[in-house]
Amino acid sequence: MTRRQMLTALFGAAVLALPVAGCGHQPVQEQQGAELILRYAENQPKDYPTTQAALAFADLVAQRTDGRVKVLVYSGGELGAEQSVIQQMQFGGIDFSRVSLSQLAEYEPALSVLQLPYLYTDADQMWRVLDGTIGDEFLSTLESLELTGLSWFDAGVRSIYTRQKVTGLADLQGLTIRVQESDMMSEMITDLGAKPVKVVYSKVYAALHNGEIDGAENNWPSYEAMGHYEVAPYFLKDEHTRVPEVQLASPAVMEKLAALDERYPEIIRLCARESAKVERRLWAQQEAESESDLRAAGIEVTELDEEEKARFRAAVQPMYDRFAQQGELITRIRQA
Repeated sequence: MTRRQMLTALFGAAVLALPVAGCGHQPVQEQQGAELILRYAENQPKDYPTTQAALAFADLVAQRTDGRVKVLVYSGGELGAEQSVIQQMQFGGIDFSRVSLSQLAEYEPALSVLQLPYLYTDADQMWRVLDGTIGDEFLSTLESLELTGLSWFDAGVRSIYTRQKVTGLADLQGLTIRVQESDMMSEMITDLGAKPVKVVYSKVYAALHNGEIDGAENNWPSYEAMGHYEVAPYFLKDEHTRVPEVQLASPAVMEKLAALDERYPEIIRLCARESAKVERRLWAQQEAESESDLRAAGIEVTELDEEEKARFRAAVQPMYDRFAQQGELITRIRQA
């Protein structure tokens, strides 16, 4: 018995002791007849695109296994933060989840290449990469982490917003910009001439309001949802990073599914790919609505011309130098 199989057996006994009926995710009568009841961890609220896609995945799995397999979706971080979820999945404690690529890169640094700034010209190029052979290669690398990669989700494109107007690279020099817990993001902001500051997400509004930071970076829906536009009404649409997210399965659950029916692992993969399309459609809709709403609310948006974009790309070249060993891969991505 392997270490993972041993841990799976031990954890499985504990999971079976949990009160499934009390979770409130699907009525008890809908679970009757299921031979496998599986758990899907999602840290976003129920109305968020990734959660809606998880629910679509659960519906597809139920339909295509004739009710033999049921997936219960636990939203709002009920099963733990992303790092905890990843660890539980590695020994079969959680069956499915959606996590940020930045979290997985903590375990497999090679994944970080997909987070390089200005790597893609637009969203279409990113999906050509991720839905093609390059994306499949990266999903396969997750097997070394005791995880099974199923499909890619969208998490939007990130830009910079500030308290005072910024129109280009020159205006960023010396500004303090809040970044997420990511060494790569800190390095990018430093290369752009600003000062990265790590502030807890829930406290960014106050930090902007009080002038403790000059700006932050995020996607349109987050900029709107957290009210940051009220205290940082200048949006520099530099679109520096597109960080995809990954829909995952535990290898242990794929083994259980195969034991139930040899067709089921492939059915799960197909359901995952279809639910990814749902997520991308919902995300694109939400992103467009947020941008439209915020422009109507009066925020000032600066879009970079090609000459200024070239300055931004040149500024972060040191990050690409650090990934010189993956130069061939970066070329493949850029030519996709």
